[in-house]
Amino acid sequence: MAHRLGAGTGQASVDFTASASDVAAPALALVASNGTVLAWGDGCRRLLGYRAEEVVGRSVERLTQGPVDALSWSAAPGAVGNRGSRQSAGAVVEARHQDGRVLPLTVEIVAAGGTNGEDCWFVAVTGAAGGAEAGDGEEGLLDRSPLAVAVWDSDMRLMWLNRASKELMGLPTEGNPGESVLRVLRGFDRTSVGPVLRGVLESGQPVGNHVVRWVSPEDGRELVFSSSLFPLAPRDGTLPGMCSVSLDITRSWERERLALLSRAAQRIGTTLDVLTTAQELADMAVPALADYVAVDLAEAVPLGEEPLERMHEGELGIPVFRRAGMASIHDGVPEAPYKVGEVVYVALGSPYLAALREGRSYLNPILESGPGTWLARDPVRRRRVRETGMHSLMTIPLKARGTILGLVSFARNENVVPFSRNDLLLAEELAVQASLSLDNARRYTRERTAALTLQRSLLSEHLSGGAAVDLASRYLPSARYEGVGGDLMDAIELPGGRIALVIGDVVGHGIHAAASMGRLRTAVHTLAVLDQPPAELLDNLNKVAVQLARRDTWTATGYPSITGASCLYAVYDPADRTCTLARAGHPPPVLVTPDGHAAIPSTPVGPPIGAGTSPYESVELELPDDTVIALFTDGLVETREDDIDAGLDRLTAAVRHPPADLDDLCTRVITRMTAQAPPEDDVALLVARTHGPRQT
Repeated sequence: MAHRLGAGTGQASVDFTASASDVAAPALALVASNGTVLAWGDGCRRLLGYRAEEVVGRSVERLTQGPVDALSWSAAPGAVGNRGSRQSAGAVVEARHQDGRVLPLTVEIVAAGGTNGEDCWFVAVTGAAGGAEAGDGEEGLLDRSPLAVAVWDSDMRLMWLNRASKELMGLPTEGNPGESVLRVLRGFDRTSVGPVLRGVLESGQPVGNHVVRWVSPEDGRELVFSSSLFPLAPRDGTLPGMCSVSLDITRSWERERLALLSRAAQRIGTTLDVLTTAQELADMAVPALADYVAVDLAEAVPLGEEPLERMHEGELGIPVFRRAGMASIHDGVPEAPYKVGEVVYVALGSPYLAALREGRSYLNPILESGPGTWLARDPVRRRRVRETGMHSLMTIPLKARGTILGLVSFARNENVVPFSRNDLLLAEELAVQASLSLDNARRYTRERTAALTLQRSLLSEHLSGGAAVDLASRYLPSARYEGVGGDLMDAIELPGGRIALVIGDVVGHGIHAAASMGRLRTAVHTLAVLDQPPAELLDNLNKVAVQLARRDTWTATGYPSITGASCLYAVYDPADRTCTLARAGHPPPVLVTPDGHAAIPSTPVGPPIGAGTSPYESVELELPDDTVIALFTDGLVETREDDIDAGLDRLTAAVRHPPADLDDLCTRVITRMTAQAPPEDDVALLVARTHGPRQT
């Protein structure tokens, strides 16, 4: 609601505008003791058709058919100042409409006055007398309006309440004339009501759209009001009082909070990155709930830095958290003593340590920073609190699966309304959503780190071809699966100067695929020591995988069985320049002759490892010196747009006329094959160049 005071000495026009577009302004006016209209509400304009500039400063008698018998406009001197018997009366007034009609209206007239003894009258039109129709202004009648209207004198004592105020807050029908605002408005937050009322009286300026909460002292029900306060017209520089107009917005307020939780469910946890999730929580709560929010994560969510437990206690307190996210309504987040990524120290006795140890939320509606408070032991935060005006604080643990992941702190400085229990409940709901996302991100990060560590330990960085071949390789993880897959490539030296080249691909991604790849690699090495031919080796490898799957090894031992893996095993003998290979569901190799021509040899292919079906067949190829063999996984040649045949054609063109340096060949192949789009699957590439026997 907005209220505008008009210009002129001792005269004012008041524009009552409800905060909801479908609520009409109340019909209110202020009349001096000599009958001069001092203020004219918009509800009066709608009711009688006169604009404020047509009425203010003129006699009220122009607007009535006859004198108001119930109460003379000229009250006896001093009557208004008698606080114990505030003078008021009801009356029926025959008011003249601008179009000439006469409307019988029921009004309540309340005596008001300033410190100089000057008297004036607050007039509230409450209804239409005798069943008369009030026309377009009927919604502005105080007994029909949903607006709660109250009038207070300069000492903040009640002068008058309309019916809506009494019904909404369960006040006595006769009101409580003469009682102070804090006694009348029991259940309201005193820290948000009293200072605002005093501010209006001291400044003479209206306040609009001030949100206040009221909790019934009897049954605990809570209402939320959007209130506007405006001073009554001054008389000789003094204010006789003020008027408050409030609209019950509880339902819309509740809808807004439900909408906030709905938005939070969609916007918090959009990635599996803990820092992103923490920042999303902070951004969601500012400014909807708080003016400043900080998210600090505990050791349970490692951020890749030095463990906090290894750090020593300092002058600022104990290193307990790392700052993961923060937001503020002010540029630069001046409320924050720590930046994102920095270690957060907390003082003994602070609510941060208490929330971390006890796992429960702390609500400080009024944040005290004087001697004896926890802020007195935390000079860094105390300075920020005083510099930025933070006056209310909530501290809420982030918990999931019995583990405290960190804390989120909410503070207010620009919003003068302290946090309430309902605010705490809303903040806890946001924290629950964020905690689940943080826990998912934490578990994912932990699993991914383990998978990457395992995968890197299994993928040799420097493969050796011994005296048989020159080797180069590339491994390109797919960004789609965060770099963790089941691709395998290896070179195993065999007796007689021979070399075994192995490439494979386990179905799936993540730590299960990496672990399966490790078991496949171990099995291949074990069988290679037996110096079995390629087809026999793949057949035995398949039997091992089937046996492991039949025992349900993953459930029993915690290790995944090898199912759904492809593999190519090739043995090159430089003595007779032959390469014997067998395939288990794997793409064929590409051979490049010494003159630079590339082709795919015809080689039989057996079922994938773990299928447990027909045996495998070896094929022997004669390879002259300087022949290049390119082994690869299907991620290099398969895309959603092209089938594998098109990919094989592109690869064949990419390896033609290879450079002398095989590393350069790997770079050229990867560049050309991924030029149009990044790979959708992991890519492993192993290239070898044959040569005659060499002394080692």
